[in-house]
This record gives sequence, C-alpha cells and structure tokens, in this order.
Amino acid sequence: MATTADFRNGLCIQFNGDPWKIESFQHVKPGKGPAFVRTKIRNLNTGRLLENTFTSGVKIEVIRIENRKYQFLYAEGEDCHLMNLDDYEQIMLGKNFIENVQFLKDGENVNVLFHADEGMPLSASLPSHIVLEISHTEPGIKGNTATNTFKPATTETGASIQVPLFINEGDKIKIDTEKGAYLERVKE
Repeated sequence: MATTADFRNGLCIQFNGDPWKIESFQHVKPGKGPAFVRTKIRNLNTGRLLENTFTSGVKIEVIRIENRKYQFLYAEGEDCHLMNLDDYEQIMLGKNFIENVQFLKDGENVNVLFHADEGMPLSASLPSHIVLEISHTEPGIKGNTATNTFKPATTETGASIQVPLFINEGDKIKIDTEKGAYLERVKE
C-alpha cells in the first residue's frame, strides 16, 4: 500500500475497482482545513479522464504495469492481430482499444500496457511519431514552400490529415500520433 505522498505522473493505481493512471496531480495545503491532492486520472479500461480529490495521506493500492512491444500483423473486421516481439505470441485487440488506430499500418510496432498480476491488456498505443506515405492530395504548386497554409491529404492507412501546400502524393511525412498532426517531410 502507498499513500498520496507517493503520487507521480504515470503511476497506476486501483481505484473504485478499476485500474487508473495518474495523468497529473497537485498537492494543495489550504490555509484552513486539511491538505489534499487534486488529480487527473485516466481509466485504463475505458480511457475516461476523471478529476478526483484525495485526502492527503489516504492509502491507495498501486498496481504493477508491464509495457510490452507488439507488432501489428493485420486487421480483421473490428479486431487487430498483434504479435509479441519477444516470444512471438499473438493476441487480438479491438480497434477501439488502440489509441490513434487510424495511423496503424502493417508491421508497425505497438506498445501494449498489461496488468502484471492479471496478465490482462489495459491499453495500447502507437509510437509518438510515425512515418506514412501520402496516397491522395491535391498537387502542390511550385514556390509554396514556407507558408502556414494547409490542405487536406489522405495517408496510406486512410487517415485524413492537414499538410502544407508543398506536399504531394507519394511523399513520406512524419506524423505526431498524439495530436494527429503533420511534423515534417521525410527525405529518403
């Protein structure tokens, strides 16, 4: 058992029967009354974000989390088949279980968080940056190289993204998967 003094960003706790991850926290010591900890926690089963206040010193149950690397093999309906890169074990996860699944392409690595004691997957996420090829966009115009104007484009995975005017079909771009935003063109 731990207390609120052990809180840190990324700590996973058992709260109200569900696993939660602490996104942010703040110790508050008001002039009058007891101290407390204001937190933003994310449910690892549903992805729901909750603002909660814990009384300072309250005991909490910390859960062990393992981060395992998997490789995306293929999608079948609403399910994704993934293979563990260490022991080649395959698992199947729903598309709604994987964050930013619209950027997932065959052979891409996926980080899967597991509840270490129960062996149950809690969440899955892509790397923070991913390189994709543009499959469709309007043609670029010569000279449009340093502007803040964007146009819609479709990636090889079918995801829609806003790109600068100088990006053409067939170009490879780096995408921030957290924000779903264009970062830079990748030269090969």
